[in-house]
Amino acid sequence: MNELANGSSGLTSIIAFAVVIIAALIAWYFVNRASVKANAQIRLLEALLEEQKQQNMLLRRLTDKVVGEEEAAEPADEDKDFTRLIPER
Repeated sequence: MNELANGSSGLTSIIAFAVVIIAALIAWYFVNRASVKANAQIRLLEALLEEQKQQNMLLRRLTDKVVGEEEAAEPADEDKDFTRLIPER
């Protein structure tokens, strides 16, 4: 009788160990999958950041060009001093 009890407890521990191993492999699969997705998202975000930097640089060039044209069109008055707007007491 004792041999039967000892044999079945050994089988139970092997089954429990197998279940733990299978659960660990399933958990590793989902963690690894999430990590791969996160890496792909990071690559996409970095690509978007580079494109945004290029767009900002182009926009800055365009606005500098427009501002330069406006300054050339306006006569430069050196008399635009704000201290003349403040009345003295």
